[in-house]
Amino acid sequence: MKKEARAFKVEKYEHSYPHCWRTDKPVVYYPLDAWFIKTTALRDRMVELNKTINWKPASTGTGRFGNWLENMVDWNLSRSRFWGTPLPIWRTDDGSEEICIGSIKELNKEIKKAGEVLGGNVNTHYLHDGILDLHKPYVDDVVLVSDKGQPMYREPDLIDVWFDSGAMPYAQWGLPASGGEVTSKQMLENVIRKEGKTIPADQLKNLSDFNATDSFISGQAWGGASFIAEGVDQTRGWFYTLHALAVMLFDSVAYKTVVSNGLVLDKNGNKMSKRLGNVVDPFSTIEKFGADATRWYLITNASPWDNLKFDLDGIREVQRKFFGTLYNTYQFFALYANVDNFTFKEQYIGVAQRPEIDRWILSALQTVIKKVTAAFDDYEPTQAGRLIEDFVDEQLSNWYVRLCRRRFWKGEYEQDKIAAYQTLYECLETIVCLMAPVSPFFSDELFLNLNTVTSRHKQNSVHHINFPVADESLIDELLEERMLTAQDASSLLLSLRKKVNIKVRQPLQKVLIPVFNPLMQQQLQKVEDLIKNEVNIKEVAYLADTEGFIQKKIRPNYQALGKKLGQKMKMVTEALSTFGQREIAVFEKEGRFAIPDNGEFIELLLSEVEITSEDIPGWSVASKGALTVALDVNITPELLQEGHAREFVNRIQKIRKDSGLEVTDRIDILVAAENGIKESLAKYNSYICAEILADKLELTTAIDGGQEIEVNDNKLTVSVLKKR
Repeated sequence: MKKEARAFKVEKYEHSYPHCWRTDKPVVYYPLDAWFIKTTALRDRMVELNKTINWKPASTGTGRFGNWLENMVDWNLSRSRFWGTPLPIWRTDDGSEEICIGSIKELNKEIKKAGEVLGGNVNTHYLHDGILDLHKPYVDDVVLVSDKGQPMYREPDLIDVWFDSGAMPYAQWGLPASGGEVTSKQMLENVIRKEGKTIPADQLKNLSDFNATDSFISGQAWGGASFIAEGVDQTRGWFYTLHALAVMLFDSVAYKTVVSNGLVLDKNGNKMSKRLGNVVDPFSTIEKFGADATRWYLITNASPWDNLKFDLDGIREVQRKFFGTLYNTYQFFALYANVDNFTFKEQYIGVAQRPEIDRWILSALQTVIKKVTAAFDDYEPTQAGRLIEDFVDEQLSNWYVRLCRRRFWKGEYEQDKIAAYQTLYECLETIVCLMAPVSPFFSDELFLNLNTVTSRHKQNSVHHINFPVADESLIDELLEERMLTAQDASSLLLSLRKKVNIKVRQPLQKVLIPVFNPLMQQQLQKVEDLIKNEVNIKEVAYLADTEGFIQKKIRPNYQALGKKLGQKMKMVTEALSTFGQREIAVFEKEGRFAIPDNGEFIELLLSEVEITSEDIPGWSVASKGALTVALDVNITPELLQEGHAREFVNRIQKIRKDSGLEVTDRIDILVAAENGIKESLAKYNSYICAEILADKLELTTAIDGGQEIEVNDNKLTVSVLKKR
């Protein structure tokens, strides 16, 4: 074009060019002749069988892997390298004849045949013992002979290493010679013979222990591995080659369930790289935080198939919030169990004979066993770990132990206290069994601490006993439901106290709870005492009709409804804005509401909206779902006096602890107080003595060498003396 003066403009053009990710050197691509497996011939069958695999997550199987299968091309099998499995194909020089060798036995047979036909020095090194090393350069020395008597030489290429990985389940056993069924027993016998080993006849019978029925390698019986796991990047690698070979060889899947693991990123969501300096050293991490805390963090922070933003602060939180809470619960149990010499040798108290709080925690324990087992069975370890965390923190530690604390340190060693010990022991023992697969060392240590004293199990490790199985007869759904209601009500009331800055130790008079049906009221009445004790109130009253008393507002939960409604969100928002108190009450009572939409209806669930309540003068109001509470925040002089007494108990308990007194030590106490505090201490003298294990509380005008404390902005001087 330049010579003919037809070039309008000539210039250099910069464009992206592939470079080696290790050396940053340019990479040159050019076409080569290659050997292929015609996988496209079985594309439809691969797609069909893929639909029977349990993919975690399912979106990888239907999306990334499914799309790869739908659009796959023939498998480029050969590679131009030195190390690897040689391509077992020999061809004549003109390419008119070829043979593919299927076994060492067949290769040695062909080696001898070529030596006999071709003569001379052909294969002289391999005629006696056969070929011993199938790798380059030895295998390249082998010459075979065609049916027409022509020498054949091996194709110089190797097999793609991914073919080796895909053949992993069968390569060590060998394939059936003539398409017949091969059991695991027969395959093991083959291996023993190959390795030159012998096995006594009586031991050979035991090979039937390998479940041959489930382990046939044949077109009909091979069922695949129960479970495999690898990085999500293996959808075009190992996951594919396993699947392709299983379908081509046995018309079956290679695996029944597959977990495609996500990546571990740094705390900012970036890939870890030595170049960026954001790599976390796993060895120093385990050395510092322990294997169990690290494992628990990795499992419970994100599902295995989701990318994990790895943050060391997350491990610290796991140590504190989960392992710390569980160990503190164990220490609480051990402290009082040692005081009372509890060793689980007393007659077992039937669950039906235990208090309701014991029946509830054991019911919740059986429920969590069911849910954790189901989660593990469904390859959802993150859900399983979080269920255990929630039980330990919300149910066992922050509810059961806290509400039952007095049962352990007060009273005689009789049925109620023994029931409490047995219940808490069973919870601790079961929890360490449930968490053992994720936390092998901590759970084993705690199990041994428990079992060394009680000898309830002959096994010397938590990993040697059976995984817990839920006892359905102990599950009481109504009991769990009302206890959850008690927890929710208490949480709401405590939040209201915090909102108006009233301490929990200050008693309040009343809470009003609207109820929508008789069952709701019955359930609340059964846990009424728990709620009153938990939030320190005197009375619970129930409202059957709140209209005119508690004013509520409703609006959509945009996060819950966004995907569901799409463009109709605006219409639904407008409809909810017209709701009056009666419509909101119906919504709360029924748990759902149908909104008209051009002759049809859009059904909303209570969890898909947010209902808030307005405060009333003298009252503070809060809601959660269908539950609303209104707290009377007025403090009478009588309530204030009791609040002073409770605050005083708290201060003395702290003095006991700081002085190093044992939990069983009894004391005498002398107090110099004035004004209303003095009246409060006199009025609640008996209550105070019972709480602080005091034999005597004496009020005076002055104390020499006493300790000054403050109770609700009132200064007092106290002297605490341990009884001899």
